[in-house]
Amino acid sequence: QVQLLESGGGLVQAGGSLRLSCAASGRTGSSYGMGWFLQAPGNEREIVAAISWTGESTYYTDSVKGRFTISRDNAKNTVYLQMNSLKPEDTAVYYCAAGGRLRNPPPVRSREYDYWGQGTQVTVSS
Repeated sequence: QVQLLESGGGLVQAGGSLRLSCAASGRTGSSYGMGWFLQAPGNEREIVAAISWTGESTYYTDSVKGRFTISRDNAKNTVYLQMNSLKPEDTAVYYCAAGGRLRNPPPVRSREYDYWGQGTQVTVSS
């Protein structure tokens, strides 16, 4: 079992930055690929970024390329999402997920992820 706890969400003005963190508990946490997903009201959950269990492979959806950076610190069992140049359309609940154990590259579809955090709200005002 892997438990995930997100933090770092909040309210920020357009153009600002936030850093989300996701702490994983469980002995095998560092062997999972990690993904960040967002879900806006009325929409399905969609991938934002993903990173393989070793950290050597990453994926970004087109809308965040050049603005967001995913990273992980396996010594701390923590994955991060640095979000810069935020836009109002980035407003959503952001979820951390673990899946694709020992896979490289990481999975990018939500059904390939086994464990999910509770989500953290990100609101970007214009």
